[in-house]
Amino acid sequence: MATRTLTRTVKVLLAPALALGFTVGVASAPASAAVWSTCDQWGNTNLNGYTLYNNIWGSGAGSQCFWANSGTNWGVNANHPNTGGIKSYPNSTKAINKTITSLGSLSSSYNVSVPSSGAYNTSYDIWDTNHAYEIMLWVNKTGAVGPLGTSQGNVTLGGHSWTVYKGTNGSNQVFSFIRTSNSTSGTVQILPILKWIKDTKGWFGNVTIGDVQFGYEITSSSGGLNFTTNNLTVSSS
Repeated sequence: MATRTLTRTVKVLLAPALALGFTVGVASAPASAAVWSTCDQWGNTNLNGYTLYNNIWGSGAGSQCFWANSGTNWGVNANHPNTGGIKSYPNSTKAINKTITSLGSLSSSYNVSVPSSGAYNTSYDIWDTNHAYEIMLWVNKTGAVGPLGTSQGNVTLGGHSWTVYKGTNGSNQVFSFIRTSNSTSGTVQILPILKWIKDTKGWFGNVTIGDVQFGYEITSSSGGLNFTTNNLTVSSS
């Protein structure tokens, strides 16, 4: 697991340049007409102020297709084998590009439908512009998945209770907040979490928050499983 986040980071950053029509597997998008769909490994598009990425980055991946009705309503059908290791992180990305102290607010609401089998987490992945720090917020998880690093105890922040982990993937620091119970809908106040890391723990300074990503970190989904983002909004001021 020590290299999973670094690998995903590189692939996500390169996705716009690598969307060359390479198709992975034979999964198909939903029968209902979507505004956009792709089965390309690095397929991506911009809708309603969000960038959507299919983002199949892990070794031994199977097939995965991404569909979107809008930047805030989208999903994937994924069929990845149970061979260990993260296969993909299909996600939507909202650019923020503000320092923590210049933010008046940063929040997100989510509503998802996820399978009861497989191995995955539904998570926010938040990056500073230098990609020195990664903040993950897991709102639900299923199967044999776990965060990097060691437990730092529990904390209630941003409207949720989390177990916090601190670690590194060899390239950047990773702070993972694992919700103490699974949730498929809710609102997360992200700014208090960032301020807690900065002011209470001193794990970083007044960094510039670049991207807020939300998606599904999929390790296995044998037989083809559906992950649906019914609604997602990321707001900042």
